[in-house]
Amino acid sequence: MSWTLEQLHGLLATREGWQCTLENDSLLITNADGLEAYLAVAGEQIIAETLLFPASQVNDAAVLNDTILRTHQLFPLTTVGISKINRDDYYIAFGSLSAGSKEESVLIEVETLFRNTEAFLDLYQDQLQGVTI
Repeated sequence: MSWTLEQLHGLLATREGWQCTLENDSLLITNADGLEAYLAVAGEQIIAETLLFPASQVNDAAVLNDTILRTHQLFPLTTVGISKINRDDYYIAFGSLSAGSKEESVLIEVETLFRNTEAFLDLYQDQLQGVTI
């Protein structure tokens, strides 16, 4: 079985402490701490993504990027990247899994993304200006 957004909405909306809404071609999931993640089905993959911070708020991109490359492997299932959103670059955290994954795997992916997003923000806080956890 490959997941559809409607099926994923049904699964994730029942999770205690999470709000889940369908938005165009993705789901917006907000956890109890107010962190937001977007989830989409793209071909044979489910992609889960959070915005970390705008690149414009990074004190020294070379130093931060070096730190990310040396530390992100400490955080399972989540990768850090840069995406352009409305002409601005943002650091993002994301994970992906097969569109045929089990329910438990989908839940673990989203839970881990939320947990790792908090950890990334905490770890990289000293490299940022105007971003608070």
